[in-house]
Amino acid sequence: MAPGEHDCEFKERSEQLEREVTALKSDVSTLKHELETLMRRVLGPKSEKMPPVKKQLEAEKPKDKAAIRRRRAERAEARRKKVQQVTVVHPVIADKRNCPACGNAELKRVGEGKESIVYRFVPAHFIAERHLRETLSCPCGDYIVTAEGPSKWADKSHYAPSFVAHVVTAKCADHEPLYRQAKALERIGVPISRSTLSDLFHRAATMLAPIAIRLAKLVSASPVVRADETSKRVLADGHCRNGFMWNFNTVTPEDEKLIVYVFAPDRSGKTPEKLLGGTKGHLVVDAFTGYNKVTDVGGRTRAACWAHARRYFFDALKASPDEAQKALDFILALYRIEHELEAEGLLGTKEHLARRKSRGRPVLKAFKKWLNELQPNHAPKTPLGRAIRYTLKQWKPLGQFLSDVRVPLDNNRSEGALRRVALGRKNFLFVGHDEGGQHLATLYTLVATCEANGINPVDYLTDVLARINDHPASKLDELLPHKWRGPPGAATASA
Repeated sequence: MAPGEHDCEFKERSEQLEREVTALKSDVSTLKHELETLMRRVLGPKSEKMPPVKKQLEAEKPKDKAAIRRRRAERAEARRKKVQQVTVVHPVIADKRNCPACGNAELKRVGEGKESIVYRFVPAHFIAERHLRETLSCPCGDYIVTAEGPSKWADKSHYAPSFVAHVVTAKCADHEPLYRQAKALERIGVPISRSTLSDLFHRAATMLAPIAIRLAKLVSASPVVRADETSKRVLADGHCRNGFMWNFNTVTPEDEKLIVYVFAPDRSGKTPEKLLGGTKGHLVVDAFTGYNKVTDVGGRTRAACWAHARRYFFDALKASPDEAQKALDFILALYRIEHELEAEGLLGTKEHLARRKSRGRPVLKAFKKWLNELQPNHAPKTPLGRAIRYTLKQWKPLGQFLSDVRVPLDNNRSEGALRRVALGRKNFLFVGHDEGGQHLATLYTLVATCEANGINPVDYLTDVLARINDHPASKLDELLPHKWRGPPGAATASA
């Protein structure tokens, strides 16, 4: 064999071995990631908790101890205003009212005294109101009159709106299933069956449905809508099947937060199409194809979520720590811009969009160039390969925040709203039927919107249930959670 042929053969063999080593490294990385995932599922949490961006950014700055103390004092004062105040005076006992040094018995009071707070729990209780309607009759026997009884939110109901409001809030805000509520009510002297609680819950949802429908219309008219979905089990013959709870939310120009839940028996694109079909603006979602019918040509512009991309790179940290960390640093740089603008009070202004473009665009350009250079070195099925592929595939939607200041960097608000569904899923495992899922979505909508706008849902539901039957349909907006200002005559709602 000629020397040149030997060198050529050696070179080909070397290149072949390099390709095999690269493929083996890719396989090992993939298997390692799959093993770690399996171990977490068997022995620990299904996923590691990703550190919140806000905490990472706050850790970069020195702590303002004065501001921390001020915020703590404000929170303490807010708590004190909600709690009934009772003053108990503890006088100095008689044996200590004389000065041991000079014997003086006329000691002077120093200020109001040393203060300490003790919180005492008073068990919740219900009141059974006994209504007696006066009845009068004429001696002639031709005339008998009886006084009007108390107004009721529902015909033949023995339970006041405040009772129903408590039941709804306990389930939709505190995730307490009805059977647990029945046990707790019995302990305090209100024997009531779970079936009765269920009837009250569903009747309230039916009556309040027009308000939830109106909220859905307001959300669909918004220029920027966030959306996400999660499963919710539905009882079926002999087994449970999967239904889905969808969440659509937005923020009005007045900084009012609207949150709408929609239950559907499946995960098809019919649900977002029904709510948002034919509307214009941005839709902030993940890569799920179910939203394609809304974001097709002539529909809404799709905006992707940087938190999703960040999660992919976070999951790749153990397999490719250096590259994954660099990607996380690129993403953190985008959030740093938003964090600084929020601290300066510039969110939503022209300066906000200008700063995004001047500082965010160079970050995106450098990030994309680096990803393109890195992609050939990582197989598509490796953790880092999946992260790179997802980010590049979603690159245009991920960059939509540069075109409209109202478009957020992520869809965390929707994911946070679905935590309500996830926590309820752990406590009441399923809904009895599709209609029950729709009723749950209606009451989730009202309770979540109340809480997002600082409204006590018990106060809101108590008032609205009492008024909804007689309230003019033309003035329905007055009963929307974010527009509600308390019962007639009240200046503000209880917070």
